[in-house]
Amino acid sequence: MKRAKVKAVSASKYNGNSDLARKVRSGEYKIAVYGLGHVGSPLASAWLRAGAYVLGVDKSPQVLENARKGKTHVPEPGVNEAFSKGLKDKKFHVYDDLMKASQDAHFKLICVPVLLTDSFSADLAAIKQVASAIGRGLKKGDIVSLNPSVPPGTSEDVILPILEKESGLQVERDFYMVYNPERIYEGRAIEDIEERYPAVVAGAGPKSLEIGSKLYSLVAKKGVISMSSMRAAETEKLLEGVYRDVNIALANELAKFCEKVGVNFWEAREAANSQPFCHIHKPGAGVGGACIPVYPQFILHTADIRKVECNITRLGRNVNDSMPAYCVGEAVKLIDGTGASQSIIALLGLAFRGGVSDTRMSPTYKIIEELKKLKVKEIRVHDPLVASDPSLPQDIMLTSSLLKAVQGADLVILVSDHPEYRNLTQQDLGGTPVYDGRGILDTSKFAEGRFASIGKPS
Repeated sequence: MKRAKVKAVSASKYNGNSDLARKVRSGEYKIAVYGLGHVGSPLASAWLRAGAYVLGVDKSPQVLENARKGKTHVPEPGVNEAFSKGLKDKKFHVYDDLMKASQDAHFKLICVPVLLTDSFSADLAAIKQVASAIGRGLKKGDIVSLNPSVPPGTSEDVILPILEKESGLQVERDFYMVYNPERIYEGRAIEDIEERYPAVVAGAGPKSLEIGSKLYSLVAKKGVISMSSMRAAETEKLLEGVYRDVNIALANELAKFCEKVGVNFWEAREAANSQPFCHIHKPGAGVGGACIPVYPQFILHTADIRKVECNITRLGRNVNDSMPAYCVGEAVKLIDGTGASQSIIALLGLAFRGGVSDTRMSPTYKIIEELKKLKVKEIRVHDPLVASDPSLPQDIMLTSSLLKAVQGADLVILVSDHPEYRNLTQQDLGGTPVYDGRGILDTSKFAEGRFASIGKPS
């Protein structure tokens, strides 16, 4: 059986001398981006960089105030510059009225987040609210794009009926709808949109797909992958996240195995990955962010409803959820003589991964929970990029001073793989015992018996 090939259609097929491209670049065809967060800010920036007239829409007064000054609350390379140039060129305007933005724009991108409810189902409240406002301002010929990762069927079964009901218009006859999953990595989001990946686009029908592909080809230089249905495109994005989650879980399992049999996992991993069919991921103290821990839950919740077994996906999530407790258990072995209840413990990193300031679903929170179960005397958190965090318990100090964090500490646990931590030595950390929950520190720079690391034998 021949394997179907998915090809990205070159951008040049769509944007040659098309009238639509001319209208976008002249500012005649206005684009509204709903939600100026981790997804919306770089997407708005990409459209501004393409010469479009962009309406930035958000409900947060602070986000709007920043945007009016050409700034973003989400540190992302290139966004401030794009916002500032857009303001200077009078092509970037900020709205807090969701319906008015829909009335004024022709192309509306829904970029608000979809997270989890307490029951691990998708929280669709924000995208429903935005869709309702867009629907009330929808005009004939407009196009709506849903961009966050969502459970299969959300575009067709949830958002589209809202748009039709609120507008009184019919998709494919009066307006168009597409699903375009965001495919970005924080810290290089604009580059990902413009240069690194093709845009995945699916439509509510052939007309929607055609116009959506034309539009996204204006910013995606890698072209467009046109998919058969919005449900298929929604699933595609979840597969990306589940693949990573399951493979991180495999890495965590193998790292623990190597520790017990006296093998350096990192050495074995590097050699194994020299074989082109092997791509073992990196283990760590936990999987955070608003993506990888969330997407498997969308699959699992849908699978439970449809009574489909997804055992590997479920097991992978359970393994990764167990890592904060595992790492704390290994770390406190370094201070058995002191006793955890009498200890001051410093955590390096609050961001969910290195190089970013995003703390959403960071494993550091779970590590704090585990340490509190042990009734440790004091917990301190250091992060070079996170200045404040209202989610932290009030009794925990957050500081950007490494000296302040480790001075007098009985144990240091490295949680986030910030580049600033890679060259640390025992001396830099005041001689304190160190547990490396990311495997990034050089073992030779630490004293025997005062250092342990995930994936490295004691």
